[in-house]
Amino acid sequence: MLKTETRYAIDPATAKTLDTQGLRSHFHVGGLFADDEINLTYSHYDRLIMGSAVPANGPLTLSDMPETGTKTFLERREMAVLNIGAAGDVAVDGQTYTLEKGEVLYVGMGGGALTFSGAGRFYILSAPAHQTYPTTHIKESDARRVELGTPEQANERVIIQVLHPDVCKSCQLLMGYTQFKPGSVWNTMPAHVHDRRMEAYLYFDVDPDQRVFHIMGEPTETRHMVIANEEAIISPPWSVHCGAGTGSYTFCWAMAGDNVDFTDMDMVAMGDLR
Repeated sequence: MLKTETRYAIDPATAKTLDTQGLRSHFHVGGLFADDEINLTYSHYDRLIMGSAVPANGPLTLSDMPETGTKTFLERREMAVLNIGAAGDVAVDGQTYTLEKGEVLYVGMGGGALTFSGAGRFYILSAPAHQTYPTTHIKESDARRVELGTPEQANERVIIQVLHPDVCKSCQLLMGYTQFKPGSVWNTMPAHVHDRRMEAYLYFDVDPDQRVFHIMGEPTETRHMVIANEEAIISPPWSVHCGAGTGSYTFCWAMAGDNVDFTDMDMVAMGDLR
């Protein structure tokens, strides 16, 4: 079963007026990873599509999505699929790829329908593309690892860069995930913005009794949302995006926009946050 929804872009002045439910209706993406469903959210921020596929009781096929206005889903798009569950298969263009947990399949523009099967819990990301790059199965050992933070600042972490120019070519989609060392809970702090690219976050491996406090908004007008396991956030280009958990967690980050320069960000001094 395919379920879709559309989220429209709003400006920071409007975001200031929203209450908790208003913020969540625009930026929080829940209801993901439902058995036997493909759930997709089409965002008007850089036309990113994010969603999930859980083929619990049989294969699920993604061939098209009305919101793209094209005959096939990947006619003018590229895609990344991250498996956050047990081993599962993704079939595309006559070839089947088995993804273990933490592995990613990049599918270039023009790829055919995708069929998901097995015990995987697949996180889907897609952005418009201008040329075709090869479909690539990226294992964790293939990724670029960057270790950051300190125990004293509770942000000791390793960034697993997967869709990155040094690992796998893509048109505009960047993605990877961040894992925390024991006792560290703060992500992406000090905060930054990158007005040239939007970002999406998926929080996973969160204990059912724990939560992540996701911080967003303009640097001088921050807000927060409380996020549970396997829930996602749409982060607009004008917003900071950082957070802290009440326990350990992992998050997948993805960006789409003007370029694929991971370091293209405007840092925000701690003293400027409000």
